[in-house]
Amino acid sequence: MADTRDPAWKQWIEAPRAADGVPRGQPVVDRLVALLDLERIENDIFRGVSPSDSPARVFGGQVAAQALVAAGRTVPVERSVHSLHAYFFRPGDPRVPIVYNVDRIRDGQSFTTRRVVAIQHGRAIFTLAASFQLPEQGLEHADEMPEVPAPEQLDDLASWARRSGDSRPLLTQLPRPFDLRYITPPPWAGVRTEAGPGARDQMWIRADGDLPDDALLHVCVLAYASDLTVLWSVAIPHGRSLTDGVMAASLDHSMWFHRPFRADDWVLCDYTSPSASGGRGLATGRFFSRDGRLIASAVQEGVIRVLR
Repeated sequence: MADTRDPAWKQWIEAPRAADGVPRGQPVVDRLVALLDLERIENDIFRGVSPSDSPARVFGGQVAAQALVAAGRTVPVERSVHSLHAYFFRPGDPRVPIVYNVDRIRDGQSFTTRRVVAIQHGRAIFTLAASFQLPEQGLEHADEMPEVPAPEQLDDLASWARRSGDSRPLLTQLPRPFDLRYITPPPWAGVRTEAGPGARDQMWIRADGDLPDDALLHVCVLAYASDLTVLWSVAIPHGRSLTDGVMAASLDHSMWFHRPFRADDWVLCDYTSPSASGGRGLATGRFFSRDGRLIASAVQEGVIRVLR
């Protein structure tokens, strides 16, 4: 049960339930927005908390999104984030707040650079570098969006979770601020048949409610969501999932934001894994808006160990 330390706790505990009983909808989205609304405790020092129902360690997407919020709070609003590069050092402790120290690396005429260190128990658990840019005109081209079914034609996550029983992953069990529609069957559902190099993981995703008109918040929400599923693509070429005797943990995460978007509109996530070796796996992702624009790209490497 949530307590009063949990952002928006009074609203989300009364949230509507998905078909599998998991809280969903606007109250859960409002809870995510509150989670990303950091407390400023000094000019360049911020404090964030974790949900009271967090698992044993803090979700990596939460730390990345909160760190990006901290960086953005020190940058003029007319400069938009165009890239982030992050490293995960230690598991976060969800029982205590996370302190985010922002270092103002550079304030140039066109670009602004920030470095953020997330600290718990006196030690760095995560670091992020982010670059922001004033709007400019230049060359334009982009990959075309793959041909995929519309999200309205696909089952929601609750339907997949009900069919999967106890094998469903953690992302289907916590309060769910995202509406996620798999195009390829979820890797944890046990129904996939394709494998081998080039196998893809595809889904539509959007915030399961309305978000405020804050461009940085929409970027942070997508950064949060990207860490939910990107690393799963490493196991797919082997016909496995990360719940099938595989241990996985994020090592680093990079994203590039190409064009404006809203995270409460449908976004197509197109993931693949070009390589796995040495107990590590590399995953790449492309993100398209509903109207076919390439809005962001991501690359993540993680520890991938097969358990005996």
